[in-house]
Amino acid sequence: MRRIALLASTFLIAGAAACSEPATDLTSARAGHKPIVAAEVRQSDPPPKPPAKLMSVVHYPSAVGAISGYLTPIPEDGQRHPAIVWVSGGDLAIGDFWSPKPRENDQSAAAFRERGVVTFYPSLRGLNGNPGHSEAFYGEVDDLVAATRWLKQQPGIDPARVYLGGHSTGGTLVLLASEYSDEWAGVFSFGPVIDPRLYGDMFPIETKDKPGIKLRAPIHWLASVRKPTLVIEGSERGNIVDLNEMKAVSSNPQLHFVAGAGCDHFTILRPASEIIADAIHAGVVDALWTGEKFTNVCG
Repeated sequence: MRRIALLASTFLIAGAAACSEPATDLTSARAGHKPIVAAEVRQSDPPPKPPAKLMSVVHYPSAVGAISGYLTPIPEDGQRHPAIVWVSGGDLAIGDFWSPKPRENDQSAAAFRERGVVTFYPSLRGLNGNPGHSEAFYGEVDDLVAATRWLKQQPGIDPARVYLGGHSTGGTLVLLASEYSDEWAGVFSFGPVIDPRLYGDMFPIETKDKPGIKLRAPIHWLASVRKPTLVIEGSERGNIVDLNEMKAVSSNPQLHFVAGAGCDHFTILRPASEIIADAIHAGVVDALWTGEKFTNVCG
């Protein structure tokens, strides 16, 4: 019942605005707005230490201070290499991305590093012992921009081939980031929702802050996307309803929506990531935006 009620309230707000798509872009709409949260949630424990041969703990500068992250090795061969900034699901914290995961539920993004794409897993404000506190899909968008700019400056990284991807709650965050900024060569959003209130009490969203709620809901800002962005979900279960709702109201040619037949919210992740990683490594990402390569990815 909560989801049905929320969908109804979302579209009372979205209504005519979403169907015609808002004239104001997300960047302008956020200017001067102070984020409000229901509680200042913060994790005190630092991220676990990864195996040195697979990734290292690094720190990038943000508006709230230095924030941790995991970075896979950058080849020291005098070349510039493609990279992806990856945000996992759940509470958005970084953790064990190195232990082997089952193919039907691999949320580690290992497909990218295994295929030669430098992978950066940034933590966010208030998580993993970082400064600040959770802003529930608000300041975390700024953190992704800051993390990306830091990554682009690292020796051996090609700043023109830095991508952004995420799954579930991470998919929602990276879709918001794509609506907010054009820092990335392309964005891959797995299984996002139209409004993060659908996650229930996982994040401290202040429900009385109506402007803040709208600024956190990707469905209101689809017209703001300026770089190619693929929204992808399995056709079976998961957040396929949300994908279809966004597809129905979007007329933005930079946004592409695809449902993987026979996949669900988790089984689509590994095979689709392999396709994306191969395309990034080979420099043929433009072939992905039609979505044709993903329609039978679980078949």
